[in-house]
This record gives sequence, C-alpha cells and structure tokens, in this order.
Amino acid sequence: MTIIGARIDGRLIHGQVANLWTTKLQISRIMVIDDEVAQNDIEKSGLKLATPAGVKLSVLPVEKAAQNILAGKYDSQRLLIVARKPDRFLRLIEYGVPLSEINVGNMSQTEETRSITRSINVVDRDIEVFEALNKQGIHLIAQMVPSDAVEEFMPLLRK
Repeated sequence: MTIIGARIDGRLIHGQVANLWTTKLQISRIMVIDDEVAQNDIEKSGLKLATPAGVKLSVLPVEKAAQNILAGKYDSQRLLIVARKPDRFLRLIEYGVPLSEINVGNMSQTEETRSITRSINVVDRDIEVFEALNKQGIHLIAQMVPSDAVEEFMPLLRK
C-alpha cells in the first residue's frame, strides 16, 4: 500500500508536515483532501509553496482522491494524506480507500470548539466522526511531531 501516513491538521502543509513528517516517513507525495481547498487557487498556491522540494503535491476533492488511489495512480510513491477535519477521512474510507491509522494533529480552537488537548479542539460533529472512524476499526492516535510519544486518541476524546 502506498499510503504511508494519514494526518488531520487544520494547517494542512506547514513546518511540521512539510519538514518533520515528510522527512521521517520519507514521503514522495503529499495529498491534501478537501473539496473546498481543491477549488481555491490561492490556497492551492500557498500549499505548493509550503511543499518541500522533491516532494509532489496533489490537492484533490475527496471523491477524486479516492478514485486516484483506488486506480493505483500512486502505487510507486510514498503518500502522506492530509486533511483539515476527520470527515474527509471518513468519506475517503466510505469510497473504499483502506486506512488503518489516522494521526490527529492540530485542530485549531474557535469559539465553537472544546479542547481535547493543547492542540486538538473539536466540535460535536468531529466527535461523531471520530466515533464512526473508531467503529470502522481505524486506529486513531495523537502525535504532533515524530519525536513526541504516540497517544491513543479515543481515550483523550472521551475524557
């Protein structure tokens, strides 16, 4: 399987993803899955600038990402999939993409969110989606950077 990592990060591509995770996992392509971002040329330009040299970038709507993955388009590459919210990954799985683990990274705080950890903030819909992912057998972990200890995410969510 070409999917080396799957990460939820509200910032999408930034220092941690671009440098630390890409290097640690020896990623050759970062795939951002998000229907809105895929239609936003300004945001896509910013993501291209943040992508490390030598690493390819795809910014795709969830359904197109699933089609490309299932068609074997990235079979020769080491793929890191990044999304802002967990619902993108649930949809990807519903389209048939096999995932075993998702790293819950940064989910920014807003007036509507409640804090799970210092860097993970959720709304009720996110909790429902995490529960659905967990029921599907997806291993959910929390790990900001590769040097941090891996924490099981569901106990954090249920505190």
